[in-house]
Amino acid sequence: MALNINDIKKVYFIGIGGIGMSAIARYFNQLGISVSGYDKTPTALTHLLESEGIAIHFDDNIEKAPQDADLVVYTPAIPKDHTELKMYQNSTTPLMKRSEVLGLISKDSFCIAVSGSHGKTTVSSMITHILKDSGYDCSAFLGGISVNLNSNYTNGKNNVVVVEADEYDRSFHRLSPDIAVITAVDTDHLDIYGTKEKIEEAFVIFTDKIKNNGKVVANKNVQILDQVKQTTITYHLDNHAANCYTLHYTIKDGAYEIQLHDIHHKEQSFTLNIAGYHNIENALAAISVAQLLEIPFDKIAHAMATFKGIKRRFEYIYKSAPCIYIDDYAHHPQEIDVFLGSLKEMYPTKKITAIFQPHLFSRTNDLQDDFAKSLSQIDTLYLLDIYPAREKPMEGVTSQLILDKVSIADKSILSKEEVLQKIEAQPSDIIVTIGAGDIDTLIPKIKTILEAKYN
Repeated sequence: MALNINDIKKVYFIGIGGIGMSAIARYFNQLGISVSGYDKTPTALTHLLESEGIAIHFDDNIEKAPQDADLVVYTPAIPKDHTELKMYQNSTTPLMKRSEVLGLISKDSFCIAVSGSHGKTTVSSMITHILKDSGYDCSAFLGGISVNLNSNYTNGKNNVVVVEADEYDRSFHRLSPDIAVITAVDTDHLDIYGTKEKIEEAFVIFTDKIKNNGKVVANKNVQILDQVKQTTITYHLDNHAANCYTLHYTIKDGAYEIQLHDIHHKEQSFTLNIAGYHNIENALAAISVAQLLEIPFDKIAHAMATFKGIKRRFEYIYKSAPCIYIDDYAHHPQEIDVFLGSLKEMYPTKKITAIFQPHLFSRTNDLQDDFAKSLSQIDTLYLLDIYPAREKPMEGVTSQLILDKVSIADKSILSKEEVLQKIEAQPSDIIVTIGAGDIDTLIPKIKTILEAKYN
């Protein structure tokens, strides 16, 4: 579709409250373009968008959907029978997926696209912070709320853009990056791809979209590297066959002091003030990109030391001597493994109570054994019902599938209200909420309970 952004005066978003959608909405809003949208339910993010001057309604109502929009943007998470979506599909109004718009925005820019089954948001936020903090600058569309920016979008004064390249629905094939990052290629989104081989093929196709003389920055563990034609820089936590790797790290006061071997074969040191050993590896990816851009290492190190992380990524919500409460967005078994591994590294003697909300019926069904194995590492498990997101229920697929296979004794399926009652009655050394659905609605309530109990 030939559409010039300069000709757009009014944009409408179906699913505006999504983290990726809202970043694009903020981009258009900052350009002075009229922005409005629909979402299923009000959230903290939709309230923020409204406070920024964006009109949002929460019922599927064609009377409230503008007839004179120059562009309608929708997310694949919207059901196919959505009334407003069907109306625009049957009209002449330009209708684009979020990924298509991101491709349109970034096609004439120097584009740094971060892909991977997990780690995308952290790595893209780290790259953005390095570029901003060092004075290199960039615009960025992030899949989470950067604590440094307090936003998922930032506008730069140059022609460099950092974006997340989402593999869901093959969205990342809409991008043509100059630098492509691949953090991991794991089994996920089988509802789209069917097999792991098809997922791997999709990542190879993504690398084929890279512009001439572009480069790939990839985790050394990624299985498809022998199929990538472009110049590839590799990184890894401790594999010395990679171009960038750690030589040594220590934990001090909840921070990491890290020595690394960089892509220029030099030994460097930096501090990372966010928890999780997986974030050391994420930092290596971001540092490698920054070095490709020829940013001096002293500026990179300063940026890494001042990086504050992303909301809902190993985020400390409450911290006192008797109890620590951490929230994390992990929703894939490997993400949960990494999160819990980091947690146990930080607090090896503490007992852990986890509240987990499975995300998607298909993912729960496909990965039930892996979820059960990951969640068997803790002391107490409270499982919520599956968050459906874009899916309709699947017969026989409930949280019970996971619960039955979890090997620990102290486990149960609870409602959100029952979870709060349990936390009130049964204190724990560490409480964690894990998941990508609406489990975040519990965060302020759990925090209030803990403040009342321990402060």
